Amino acid sequence: MRNNKVLFLVEAAIFSALAILLDVLPFLSFKLWAQGGSVSFAMVPVFIMAFRWGIKGGITTGLLLGFYQLLLGAYIVTPVQTFLDYIVAFGVIGLSGIFAQQVWKAAAARENKQIVGWIVAGVFIGSALRFISHFVAGIAFYGSLAPEGTPVWLYSLTYNGGYMLPTFILCSIILGLLFVQRPALLTHKAA
Repeated sequence: MRNNKVLFLVEAAIFSALAILLDVLPFLSFKLWAQGGSVSFAMVPVFIMAFRWGIKGGITTGLLLGFYQLLLGAYIVTPVQTFLDYIVAFGVIGLSGIFAQQVWKAAAARENKQIVGWIVAGVFIGSALRFISHFVAGIAFYGSLAPEGTPVWLYSLTYNGGYMLPTFILCSIILGLLFVQRPALLTHKAA
């Protein structure tokens, strides 16, 4: 039991560090907007932890990623905006772990279509919740950046959807391929 707790902490630290690395390496992310927002692989390690350890693993890793984002130069307007754009937005990615048991069962039964289906559902939940957090922050705090005549909600929808939709698709493909090819990655038993 103690070994599993240590393994969980080590994996959360490693996967969150990998996530921030995937986000900051210039050849692994594509910035779409000057103020931030990029298509990157950064959420993949958070999703891996969510599918390996469930909600607890995903949220822990997502929160660590959010804190790392803050440490490496966040775009801060207010404390509430910072909380929404970094703590909440990255923490809720881990809620994709609600489908962890279904993914485990599908992997044990070697049901590849089910594995992919549950992974896409989980990635959708995590991505959608992250999008909602950024969308609300965009409406509340970035309205002044909207082009004249453009409703703030439409600006926030376009801005945040512009990078979250491709990121959702990218993460779904990568994780689907990864877990179908290597379902053993879903296990987390310590020796």
